[in-house]
Amino acid sequence: MTQEQKIIKNKIGLLNLAQELGNVSRACKVMGFSRDTFYRYRELVEEGGFDNLIEKTRRKPNIKNRVDEATERAIVDYAVEQPAHGQVRTSNELRKRGIFISGAGVRSIWLRHGLERFRKRLTALEQKMAEEGLVLTEAQVTALERKQQDDAACGEIETAHPGYLGSQDTFYVGCLKGVGRIYQQTFVDTYSKIAFAKLYTTKTPITSADMLNDRVIPFFEEQGAPLLRMLTDRGTEYCGKLETHDYELYLGVNDIEHTKTKVRHPQTNGICERFHKTILQEFYQVTFRKKLYESLEALQSDLDEWIQYYNEERTHQGKMCCGRTPMETLLDGMKIWREKELN
Repeated sequence: MTQEQKIIKNKIGLLNLAQELGNVSRACKVMGFSRDTFYRYRELVEEGGFDNLIEKTRRKPNIKNRVDEATERAIVDYAVEQPAHGQVRTSNELRKRGIFISGAGVRSIWLRHGLERFRKRLTALEQKMAEEGLVLTEAQVTALERKQQDDAACGEIETAHPGYLGSQDTFYVGCLKGVGRIYQQTFVDTYSKIAFAKLYTTKTPITSADMLNDRVIPFFEEQGAPLLRMLTDRGTEYCGKLETHDYELYLGVNDIEHTKTKVRHPQTNGICERFHKTILQEFYQVTFRKKLYESLEALQSDLDEWIQYYNEERTHQGKMCCGRTPMETLLDGMKIWREKELN
């Protein structure tokens, strides 16, 4: 029973009790109402029946303050297109499309359409995909609905310029039928938030080194900025004896200093941990709803496209980015670094 139904029940009870007792004063005393209230209720029932007892709000919305229908439609479509984006990021991204609306305005539209929560936006995406003919199994839906717990903290890290400190970590993606377990090697530049990701079927020192050798080192050489230091956890894929461990050997050969996080303190590597949450919500939970993958190469191809979007198009709200894309932050940071180097 709703609150509205409970209120009507009390009002009807007062009228029925007065009729049964034949005494308005006594009925009002028992029910805790005044006689003026009783006569007002009886008049409302005589005019329009029991439905007239429902509370009617006197507040009228100011339609002039609402956005136009085209803008509202664009915001709803974007919420389904990018369900992991919050209200501020949605506002930033729509600004690039020529649609100017505040984060609060975005949220008010989400509330009207029942899209204010991430899970609700995921459900809307799922319904849209079902209407277009893509059928998901119950196991897939259950797996994709699981949300990663919020990271305890994203620690403050001292970083002076792009390449000053890189953060690397391993992320377990899941298990694909016919492929097996899939692990993602992740690299994030702590200054510009430029990110790289590569998928493997194992997590070993050689895959950790391959990630740097294939994606990271060539990129920073192309930008003219050396990678000075790496921050990792103490997993076996990153730590070991210098003379026998592939990852430690690779860092030594390239003259890269290795910094390790404190034991049982994953928040020390919080930048990578936060990126894992972003890629889980904005890429994996969305793409697995749209497509069934049968090979590692197909998933890697789509991941590369998303990483390019993340680096070059997606606005970032980090400490150094301040609403710019990671690539814009890197290029601006390189200008500052070169000026300091010349001086």
